[in-house]
Amino acid sequence: MTIENMIKRIQNIMRQDAGVDGDAQRISQLVWMLFLKVYDAKEEFWDFAEDDFKSIIPEAYRWRNWAVDEKDGKALTGDELMEFVDTKLFPALKELEIDELTEKRKAIVKYVFEDANNYMKSGTLLRQVINIIDEVDFTENEDRYAFNDIYEQILKDLQSAGSAGEFYTPRAVTDFMTDILKPQVGEKIADFACGTGGFLISALDYLTEQIKTPEHQEMVQNNLYGIEKKPLPYLLAITNMILHDIDAPNILHGNSLTRNVRDYKENEKADVILMNPPYGGVEEESIRVNFPTALQSSETADLFMSLILYRLKKNGRVGVVLPNSFLFGDDRAKINIKERLLEECNLHTIVRLPEGVFSPYTSIETNLLFFDKTGPTKNVWYFEHLLPEGYARYSKTRPLRKQEFEAEKAWWDKREETEYAWKVSIEEIKKRNYNLNIKNPHSNDEEINQKSALEIVKELQQSQKEVITIMEALEKELS
Repeated sequence: MTIENMIKRIQNIMRQDAGVDGDAQRISQLVWMLFLKVYDAKEEFWDFAEDDFKSIIPEAYRWRNWAVDEKDGKALTGDELMEFVDTKLFPALKELEIDELTEKRKAIVKYVFEDANNYMKSGTLLRQVINIIDEVDFTENEDRYAFNDIYEQILKDLQSAGSAGEFYTPRAVTDFMTDILKPQVGEKIADFACGTGGFLISALDYLTEQIKTPEHQEMVQNNLYGIEKKPLPYLLAITNMILHDIDAPNILHGNSLTRNVRDYKENEKADVILMNPPYGGVEEESIRVNFPTALQSSETADLFMSLILYRLKKNGRVGVVLPNSFLFGDDRAKINIKERLLEECNLHTIVRLPEGVFSPYTSIETNLLFFDKTGPTKNVWYFEHLLPEGYARYSKTRPLRKQEFEAEKAWWDKREETEYAWKVSIEEIKKRNYNLNIKNPHSNDEEINQKSALEIVKELQQSQKEVITIMEALEKELS
């Protein structure tokens, strides 16, 4: 059974249930069950490895004791299953008692169920879904690592993802950015809007060959840090990290922007920051006041860029995904943020991605910014990512692949001007009032400017959607 077929089978069953309304609820429903299945597999290992291990989950509520169908006619189903889940299982997991002495690997059970809900109303359909999930054996390495494909398929199937702010960062992008920054064991690696944990998993995969001792493993365990605001991706991130043998993930459920940036101490800063911050969102006044007046912006991506400047260690390295609007934005806050970025950090490279990398969630053109805190910027190198031959743009059916970044990797250390790479001095950027949206000087200007009417209409429609989103948020704030 392929992962794609498994997800489709589950979604087709859920569509028959009157209580599940739309893709978002179907995914949320699926994820809490996946978490319990995955956590039970980890507990099976802990039971074997540790003589004194005791589960935080009461015995009757462990997956193995209520979900598994032994085909003996005794498995809970129908109204009996619904009553168990709604009146016993969920209250028990939401009300687990934890304190500062509770092991983190145990406390996460309560954390992930704080915002979880059972939407299904049919116990018969719920039993069918549980049985499909139970077909996956997460104690086997092959099935454990298939979880990457599971949540990737989940997000790809969420067509409303863009409007919900749920942007899946392609694995090709997270792996490439990680390869460029080269994180090391002992360094603190952070993503302050980590979503489902894609960047942290790429970093973990990169670190795997460096882990030689139990001490190395413990350092990696303690130094991978993420924070996620939304309940669903938070739960996915926790589950994914556990499957990758991070038993006590340092993933916090919260908003990175709610704390005053002046309060961060040195031990709260990171050596490596990898991020695709949410953009297009509007933050309220109570969030904006956590930043110096000159950096206060209502745009979410702007505030995350400021946050990065405050949470990056000296000599630290950053890779961040940002839309074109950040590069050319000329409102006072954006200019101030870019000026501060270029004065405090060395913005050495901007990789310009073509349209469609984040399809189907958004058609917005994006950029990969790489900088480090080693001194002010003197020159910014640009590299225009090439579409494969025969492609007009990336799409859902023709996605970006990891090997397509080989051109960037081959060029990276040489830093030579080519047809697709060019250098701009800080003096030129200042003359442009910190507009970083600098086109490839080697391209044919006519070719750049000749866009089809359809492309122009699409861009206008996207801009209109963003304006409507901002206006709705402002209207909500004012009311």
